[in-house]
Amino acid sequence: MSVVGIDLGFQSCYVAVARAGGIETIANEYSDRCTPACVSFGPKNRSVGAAAKSQVISNAKNTVQGFKRFHGRAFSDPFVEAEKANLAYDVVQLPTGLTGIKVTYMEEERNFTTEQVTAMLLSKLKETAESVLKKPVVDCVVSVPCFYTDAERRSVMDATQIAGLNCLRLMNETTAVALAYGIYKQDLPALEEKPRNVVFVDMGHSAYQVSVCAFNRGKLKVLATAFDTTLGGRKFDEVLVNHFCEEFGKKYKLDIKSKVRALLRLSQECEKLKKLMSANASDLPLSIECFMNDIDVSGTMNRGKFLEMCDDLLARVEPPLRSVLEQSKLKREDIYAVEIVGGATRIPAVKEKISKFFGKELSTTLNADEAVTRGCALQCAILSPAFKVREFSITDVVAYPISLRWNSPAEEGSSDCEVFPKNHAAPFSKVLTFYRKEPFTLEAYYSSPQDLPYPDPAIAQFSVQKVTPQSDGSSSKVKVKVRVNVHGIFSVSSASLVEVHKSEENEEPMETDQNAKEEEKMQVDQEEPHTEEQQPQTPAENKVESEEMETSQAGSKDKKTDQPPQAKKAKVKTSTVDLPIESQLLWQLDREMVGLYTENEGKMIMQDKLEKERNDAKNAVEEYVYEMRDKLSGEYEKFVSEDDRNSFTLKLEDTENWLYEDGEDQPKQVYVDKLAELKNLGQPIKTRFQESEERPKLFEELGKQIQQYMKVISSFKNKEDQYEHLDAADMTKVEKSTNEAMEWMNNKLNLQNKQSLTLDPVVKTKEIEAKIKVVCNFMYFGLFLAALLLLTVGTYCTS
Repeated sequence: MSVVGIDLGFQSCYVAVARAGGIETIANEYSDRCTPACVSFGPKNRSVGAAAKSQVISNAKNTVQGFKRFHGRAFSDPFVEAEKANLAYDVVQLPTGLTGIKVTYMEEERNFTTEQVTAMLLSKLKETAESVLKKPVVDCVVSVPCFYTDAERRSVMDATQIAGLNCLRLMNETTAVALAYGIYKQDLPALEEKPRNVVFVDMGHSAYQVSVCAFNRGKLKVLATAFDTTLGGRKFDEVLVNHFCEEFGKKYKLDIKSKVRALLRLSQECEKLKKLMSANASDLPLSIECFMNDIDVSGTMNRGKFLEMCDDLLARVEPPLRSVLEQSKLKREDIYAVEIVGGATRIPAVKEKISKFFGKELSTTLNADEAVTRGCALQCAILSPAFKVREFSITDVVAYPISLRWNSPAEEGSSDCEVFPKNHAAPFSKVLTFYRKEPFTLEAYYSSPQDLPYPDPAIAQFSVQKVTPQSDGSSSKVKVKVRVNVHGIFSVSSASLVEVHKSEENEEPMETDQNAKEEEKMQVDQEEPHTEEQQPQTPAENKVESEEMETSQAGSKDKKTDQPPQAKKAKVKTSTVDLPIESQLLWQLDREMVGLYTENEGKMIMQDKLEKERNDAKNAVEEYVYEMRDKLSGEYEKFVSEDDRNSFTLKLEDTENWLYEDGEDQPKQVYVDKLAELKNLGQPIKTRFQESEERPKLFEELGKQIQQYMKVISSFKNKEDQYEHLDAADMTKVEKSTNEAMEWMNNKLNLQNKQSLTLDPVVKTKEIEAKIKVVCNFMYFGLFLAALLLLTVGTYCTS
């Protein structure tokens, strides 16, 4: 069973796998552990990762990158509107209202959803892992930014399903980093001691995230998170791009932003320049040849000037740091360490800002690029039954407060209740009790839209069906379980109706109402340490009985036992009936569409595979042409006649011309047949060369054996003591066999020496190997085995 963690980044991705020796980050086919988050569409296939990255400029309109932030967003979303200006490819509105990506694939225009494009990238990462592990990859843990909303998280889950992966958990990136940091620490305080508070700062290419975590031995608890969803490395790149666009516009009269390819080239060069300035404070050049209209451009930049231009960006570093301390109610002196990860934290000014705020040196014990994927792989190992991992509890938080709204039957209007406040522990479940006579709807939404980096605060609507009044016409008690699961996704997971049945006066009831309440308590999933029972405060008919909030089963027993005796009532027994729930999720793909996209992804993978096989067959022909042409005038020259060499060379040249003309785009079988035709001419030449190389070695080996056998025969004839026990008749047979072998070898050597190298050899290496085996086997039989072994003749025999 494979255990894989995937860091699905904005600019690049990483895959790590848990093995017996620990966590290993996997390298792709280019021996690079970093795979660009890029997909390119061509007339016959798709390219993903590094192959797609190389087509960013040459195939700009059909090469998709930077699509991570389109998950779960409508085409009318302000974020999408802002991004469109920076994209080389087209985004369109899909029939569902979501953002689609328009490209030309297989010679026709196609619109793909963000889920489909992400699934293509995940399929590539899955293939990379499978090629290294040599076994199928299904279970995985995928990272997402901690600020992702429900719609974005569900969108990523759909993408993993389309890619054929079983996502065990969507893990917040900062939480994954915290796990990678804490699980190996041997000096963490005990559970009963004061926890160690560590701040994790992750500034990647597109976003800035901060979290503060409390560590105890075997336990990680996220206390608070804060973020700036648009502050990242690319913002610093944009500063440089805008500067040089203006400079080159004045200096060379070029309108760079009007040409997509020129802008992409400039962006690539500015990113390289930014990285150089992180290590060098002096003036650095930026030069691009044939930039636009065959004009070469050049400019300079230094770190000091760059930082001046980035003042407004650097001012955005501190607010999230201050926010996490305020949320967690911690002081700077309560922080044990500040760990930084992410490519943009390598910018010296960013590090200086963070260090100055906390008043301490920053810690860089984690790999800045791979910490997230390593944490995901560790989480996958913890969740997998195939691995035994040190017990480590992980408690995350709810990033935004979540409330429920419902229609109140007693009065016109609606009531609401905040079920999960900001920074509430997650995963977590709560049980809410309602009194209803008919089906009702719960509307879930984020209750602080001003803090939401998303235009719509709505999460979903959940309709509780088949609610009926009690037999006496009174309202039924409905228990609704709401939860934030391991993926950070909110749902109404179950609902049940409590039916009350009056018993006969003389009948002993099976259970009292108090006992029934005990049975009604929802059980908690293993990963959810607590379930709370909460009654929303509703007026009049909707008013709920005043129970205290239950936090544990044992606690609820004590409360009920200590209650004062009630007035005698008719004895009742209760039963619960599960109720169906209909969900209307915001921007959720329906299951049929996910199934269709999964099927289409399989077809595209097969098309890519067929195209790869076709290209491999074509490349094999081209490679054979170049190889044979070089060797015909090199090591094969002595083994082919002048006429044959000229005709074969001409055939090779014709094939090369054909490859770049009519043979440019042919089916796989045409290339296979063409290669076989060339090999029919070239293989005899290659065979003569190989025979010439191997034949002298085998003849030498056969000669050494014969000499050893002749030595034994000579010693026997001289009546040496060690051979006295041997029979003379048997020795005569050995002598005869040895003489025949010597005569055969001399005869073949003479004939071969007379044979031209351009003709097939008189004796093949297989014949010599067979003769060696016959001689060797003969000497191993009978009375002579012991004597031959004593003389180590067997050293030269290969049976």
